[in-house]
Amino acid sequence: MGHTKTLKMPELSVIIPTHNRADILEHCLSYLEKQTIADEIEVIVINDVEDDKFTALSAKTDWQIPIRFTTIPPCHQGVARNAGMEMAQASTLLFIGDDILLAPDACERHISAHTHASTPIAVLGSVEWDPKIKITKVMIWLMQSGWQFGYPKIKAYAGTFVPDTIQHQFSYTANMSLPTKVAKRTPFREDITLYGWEDIEWGMRLRDAGVRLYFEPHAIGFHHHVITLEDSLRRMETIGKSAVLLRREVPTFDRVPQGWKLMAYQIFSHFPTMAGKHRKAFLRGINNA
Repeated sequence: MGHTKTLKMPELSVIIPTHNRADILEHCLSYLEKQTIADEIEVIVINDVEDDKFTALSAKTDWQIPIRFTTIPPCHQGVARNAGMEMAQASTLLFIGDDILLAPDACERHISAHTHASTPIAVLGSVEWDPKIKITKVMIWLMQSGWQFGYPKIKAYAGTFVPDTIQHQFSYTANMSLPTKVAKRTPFREDITLYGWEDIEWGMRLRDAGVRLYFEPHAIGFHHHVITLEDSLRRMETIGKSAVLLRREVPTFDRVPQGWKLMAYQIFSHFPTMAGKHRKAFLRGINNA
């Protein structure tokens, strides 16, 4: 189901998992239509909730780029991304979220980074809050502190490779590309049932396969998602729980605090600060796993 504008083989397949958010998805797609290399991309939307809004969106015939809409049974994002990569025709994939609005040259910058690489690499674009939405205090803190996206921690690696000892921590599928053949050799786990870590675990396997992560900060995606403090704390509790569940399956997963780090989390969780409140929620999730 969907509209195909041209039979030209695309250079880039943009894969978007979506769940019951047709309005923001349409906004996301409109930004893809404005890409500087719009005639070289295809878009694959993998949806797991069929409703009237999504049906209407997928029935549109005036898209300016090739878009394929597919609905699959309810699932988590890793399953949807795997389904999308199997449909991809291009030699390079770009994973984004349905609430990521790409800057006009973002796709071009992803392709350029791959073109100039001597070996297969993954390319990480940057994510910023969409300036057109209300940016709350917790959103500012999340971005500056690195508790949602840790870009401040890799600022020094802009335009080069993130050290392989830490690169898996930044395998953000909100704005990340890699060769299709590499992605198909390294699919996402489909047994992770909670939100929070499937891309980091995937990044661990990419690292172990020798795929370096290149940081292209000018391939910008604007995150169109208002987050309140309550939203953020609920998310933090969920990822605390999912971290424990994932470590049970993957013993090398390193995002669950232990030893002195766990003690520090416990101490600072009592502070009435943004960081303290988030540590407390994260620990609550760990303890409830």
